[in-house]
Amino acid sequence: MWVSPEDVLLAGALWITERANPYFILQKRKGHGDGGGGLAGLLVGTLDVVLDSSARMAPYRILYQTPDSLVYWIIAHGTSRKEITEHWEWLEHNLLQTLSIFENENDITTFVKGKVQGIIAEYNKNHDVKEDDDTDKFKEASTKFRKLFGMPEEEKLVNYYSCSFWKGKVPRQGWLYLSINHLCFYSYLLGKEAKLVVRWADITQLEKSATLLLPDAIKVSTRMNEHVFSVFLNINETFKLAEQLANIAMRQLLDNKGFEQDRSLPKLKKKSPKKVSALKRDLDARAKSERYRALFRLPKDEKLDGHTDCTLWTPFNKMHILGQMFVSTNYICFTSKEETLCSLIIPLREVTIVEKADSSNVLPSPLSISTKNRMTFLFANLKDRDFLVQRISDFLQQTSSKIHIERELTSSLNSSDDEVKQIVVLFLTRVPTATHALMTMYRRRSPEEFNPKLAKEFLKEQAWKNHFAEYGQGVCMYRTEKTKELVLKGIPESMRGELWLLFSGTVNEMATHPGYYEDLVEKSMGKYNLATEEIERDLHRSLPEHPAFQNEMGIAALRRVLTAYAFRNPNIGYCQAMNIVTSVLLLYAKEEEAFWLLVALCERMLPDYYNTRVVGALVDQGVFEELAREYIPQLYDCMQDLGVISTISLSWFLTLFLSVMPFESAVVVVDCFFYDGIKVIFQLALSVLHANIHQLLGCKDDGEAMTVLGRTAPSPPIPHLHSLLTDNGEPHPEVDIFKLVRSSYEKFGSIRADVIEQMRFKQRLRVIQTIEDTTKRNVVRTIVTETAFSIDELEELYVLFKAEHLTSCYWGGSSNPTERHDPSLPYLEQYRIDMEQFKGLFNLLFPWANGAHSDPLALRLFRLLDQNGDALINFREFISGLGVLCHGDLTEKLKLLYKMHVIPGECASMQFVNNTLFVHLTVKKLNTPEYRHYLKLWNQETKSKLENTKDLPKLNQSQFIELCKTLYSMFSEDVAEQELYHATATVTSLLLEMGEVGKLFSSSGRKDHNIEGESGPSMCTRDATDPKSSPEAVLDGMFQQRGQGDGFALAGLENKPSPCEEGKGDEGSEQLPSMQDIRLEDSSPKDTGISSAMLISDDETKDDTSMSSYSVLSAGSHELDEKLQCEDIADDTVLVRSEDGSSGERSNRPHSSGGPHDRGLPHSTSIDKDWTITFEQFLASVLTEQALVHYFEKPVEVAACITNAKNVQTVGRPLLSTSDYEISLSG
Repeated sequence: MWVSPEDVLLAGALWITERANPYFILQKRKGHGDGGGGLAGLLVGTLDVVLDSSARMAPYRILYQTPDSLVYWIIAHGTSRKEITEHWEWLEHNLLQTLSIFENENDITTFVKGKVQGIIAEYNKNHDVKEDDDTDKFKEASTKFRKLFGMPEEEKLVNYYSCSFWKGKVPRQGWLYLSINHLCFYSYLLGKEAKLVVRWADITQLEKSATLLLPDAIKVSTRMNEHVFSVFLNINETFKLAEQLANIAMRQLLDNKGFEQDRSLPKLKKKSPKKVSALKRDLDARAKSERYRALFRLPKDEKLDGHTDCTLWTPFNKMHILGQMFVSTNYICFTSKEETLCSLIIPLREVTIVEKADSSNVLPSPLSISTKNRMTFLFANLKDRDFLVQRISDFLQQTSSKIHIERELTSSLNSSDDEVKQIVVLFLTRVPTATHALMTMYRRRSPEEFNPKLAKEFLKEQAWKNHFAEYGQGVCMYRTEKTKELVLKGIPESMRGELWLLFSGTVNEMATHPGYYEDLVEKSMGKYNLATEEIERDLHRSLPEHPAFQNEMGIAALRRVLTAYAFRNPNIGYCQAMNIVTSVLLLYAKEEEAFWLLVALCERMLPDYYNTRVVGALVDQGVFEELAREYIPQLYDCMQDLGVISTISLSWFLTLFLSVMPFESAVVVVDCFFYDGIKVIFQLALSVLHANIHQLLGCKDDGEAMTVLGRTAPSPPIPHLHSLLTDNGEPHPEVDIFKLVRSSYEKFGSIRADVIEQMRFKQRLRVIQTIEDTTKRNVVRTIVTETAFSIDELEELYVLFKAEHLTSCYWGGSSNPTERHDPSLPYLEQYRIDMEQFKGLFNLLFPWANGAHSDPLALRLFRLLDQNGDALINFREFISGLGVLCHGDLTEKLKLLYKMHVIPGECASMQFVNNTLFVHLTVKKLNTPEYRHYLKLWNQETKSKLENTKDLPKLNQSQFIELCKTLYSMFSEDVAEQELYHATATVTSLLLEMGEVGKLFSSSGRKDHNIEGESGPSMCTRDATDPKSSPEAVLDGMFQQRGQGDGFALAGLENKPSPCEEGKGDEGSEQLPSMQDIRLEDSSPKDTGISSAMLISDDETKDDTSMSSYSVLSAGSHELDEKLQCEDIADDTVLVRSEDGSSGERSNRPHSSGGPHDRGLPHSTSIDKDWTITFEQFLASVLTEQALVHYFEKPVEVAACITNAKNVQTVGRPLLSTSDYEISLSG
């Protein structure tokens, strides 16, 4: 291909010149080609891989050089000699003569460069090549990656790194390629080639390791192997990217959220690194945005635009604090370099003025931002202030336009009195929602605690009011260490709802979604599903001791919030423990506020906690175990032996300690959680264990340990949860929750949020892969008794089945991946495949697959297996079909083949699969002493099987033709091909006879009507003794050895008119309608024995009337010596004998017929609807031919099929390795 000219100083190094002229040189890379170049070639090949040279993939090149210059220019390179020769010849014919005209060498160079670039531009225009952000160097690497590993265009490379891969004790230097769905490695060392392909979805562990031998290494573990990579130039960048890609794969396994590239990224700057791809930049931007959102608790769709160093003037201590300003689409945020010193969030919806103040030596490049609540923030020391102000102005304009549109909508609704009345009526008819926190209506006050508690609350309120006066109130307040101190002392009840909204970031989501909750309540009320049933069951279990939930008002509010959220997020719906958390939220916040707090909890602060498999809680349980091992190692081993950590942590995390602490203590924990996030829960859990370390070390079993933990919870535990853990009503030691929280910060406050996220990633890999393994075991356990496959075979087949689903998610499919994978469904239904995916597995695993003819057969089998007609099949249905073909006996296989043709191809689904698919299979596996019991079962199954055989529908002529075509195509690549064709012809002939005989019996009542016009029965019936006209001979000829290609030749058939036909001429002609564009045209009664067998069609092309879909064969006029000419017949061929002798077109003229008087085997111009055969006839006919019996009874090597499928499936072509996950070596 032509390339943009690049200069080369050493033209001869490592290259051999093959052709040359005064201006151009054609060279070949040393070591490439038949000779291999000996040792020099091996060294050059190794250098090319190690140094990432393009010569490895393009071993030919053309250089341009002027006679007096030492500088050469690459203008083309090629992967083959043919490609580069075409370019060379074009240069000789089109450029050489033109170049001789120029006098100045610089003009020649400019002309050649311009010409080559013009060719490239024209090629891109003609081939619709889209420009992208990737550099030429990276595009070259992407091409190399796809060629090395056989990846399709859809598989996008993210980045590649030089490293060593350790195979045993030998390091192999090469390149690690990280794409969206795969981790790949390639090395070429002195003739030895090594390849590795691993799916991100198969990785169970990914970690950085350090040893004396390998100080910096990355270890990648799958279920089968461990792979170690080392000698990275930038191991941190490589590991972070690998971690991010593995996380995307886990997310896809969890909830089908695949990767979608962000097309809105800014263009690359000219000075950007050469290797950075658009995808890498996208992923880096995502990672930064995620950290930004987590740091400031912003909505999930907020994208970071940029950040810069600056200082912020803080009026409360009269200082300029050094930190970073972050700007995104809707927010300006600031955080100090010292983590806890000060942070600030300014929503752009609150901003009124952004202005540049005058610079001075004391305050260089200042920027002033004013908000609606009359606060002004002064930033300084901004490096690129003008650009920053422009970006903020652009975002402000977008924000103000959104607000303007909302106001316009509101004003248009209020434009007339009638509409106002309608709105009032609408408002009155809406479902009422609680506009006050339930605590304000149901405040629990007992006489003995009334005065002290009120006094404490009053003091807390005063402290917070003073804080607001000094640091500001609302979303734009300065958040400092003093704010944290006040939270640890407890938030007053009257301010709890407001401050929870503020610290959790929920206030932002509420402000940007006005009316959302009310609309959701309206839509969800009165609708019922599984989630609403579970909600109703748990409503009265939510804080039953609190008076707010002992009446219908509190219960109704809880019902509305939970139901609305279930409708907002059906992936979660409702999960136990959500009711307890929501009831506490409702006590301190208004109903709508409680809803948005629940959204923040489920979707941001406790990700994946409340889905059907509580993945997030299991992940954090693993994180907690890791933290316990690090911070309290002396207790960790003891707790692991007792199995207590996993028991206690799940309930602690899911309910934020609400279910294991008294209410007054637990809400203090919730206060801290909304302020500081999940680290508070980890700190508190570690503190509880640490406070009881001596008692726990003395425990002998898990029950005793649970008793210790239950008795030392802050204040008396909730009775209904801990009644089993108390002994004889002994008084519990009093534990002050405020002391416990403060202690947790003092001892374990060093736990950082970013470290927790790192641990979460590691545990998420483990948890999700464990869940996938559990799903596989449960699926296999469910169906192992129904099939003859072993457990190991079923597990291997399940992996292949799931991998086919994942591959279609990666590289596209005909159906939505979300429809095919739903983790909330029962195990068997979680992964399902559509028709396109089934075709892939059919070609890999099913013994009847044979290349080009497989697709129609796969389509028929898929429709047969798809019992519910949803165009998807689950693993059980898949195994049912495969089990019959691999382990079924002759009768079962033939029955399956027969059923596949019973229903015409146009049907959306075939629902004739009955419960006898495994009748024969289960009996084979039974090998126990209770033989009488099994004999009885076998006898019953045999009876039912016989009954079902009789109940099978009859096969009509059209379906029989399709069955014949299928049989023909099945044997096209078999060793005994000719013998099978002959046997098939005999069976087909026999079935034709049976069908005609059956038809004669069914149509005997019409004999008298058919006598008129008869010229003699003996003249119009076939001579059974004529070998040429017998069906056996005719079909034997039909299935003779095929010529070149996939067709077969018809031999020895003469197109002779019958005596009765000669006497009739055109008088008896009549035009009959064709059936689905498939016609059998004939003019000779003696050839009618093959009329049905000659009709070969494809059900997928029945509706296609274009000539390109068919190869139409025609015979000429009724001359005695003219023979039917045959060409190669493809699998979708229709054989047509027309009257006019024209070839390649269909005749629509009237066709002569033998008249209605013909008997025996009368011909027809359309499908004979009265002609049928039964399954018993089909079975009996096949049993007469030993070749067919041997073919259908031939054993199938299941293990070999599975191994081959594993080798082919991952990259779409066979690898050299025996497994997708192993190194393949060649040379």
